[in-house]
Amino acid sequence: MTPEEKAKMRVRLHASSLGMKLFKNNSGVLLDKTGRPVRFGLGNESKSLNQKIKSSDLIGFTPLVVTPEMLGKKVAIFTAIEVKSAGFIAKKEYNQKTREYAQDKFNQIVIEQGGIAGFACNENQLDDILMSWNNRFDEELQNEN
Repeated sequence: MTPEEKAKMRVRLHASSLGMKLFKNNSGVLLDKTGRPVRFGLGNESKSLNQKIKSSDLIGFTPLVVTPEMLGKKVAIFTAIEVKSAGFIAKKEYNQKTREYAQDKFNQIVIEQGGIAGFACNENQLDDILMSWNNRFDEELQNEN
């Protein structure tokens, strides 16, 4: 098992303990029997798009019980976690030629639309991603009032 696979297992177990539902997002390209490329994985529609935006390793949702101010409904928040090997440190900006640049672009799209997304190597980093989303959500609620 690779270091990234070990990290992915730890992150998924912790996510599950928090009630999150995350699914492995296999992504890549294979050739069919005629030799034509067949792309698979969320958002992996073309080579050029995949170089600019690359979906996360784990895709799913985080359940949220809506408070009375929010009509008392339960909703699922789109969640995307890109798992990295131990020691990976997220940056504010990445070189455009790296996988992390495209992965971070996907994270930013999810975050801008109100979802939960980020890079994680372990349980603590997953907790940090959730805390960051919670803080953004609380700020939006306060700005509305």
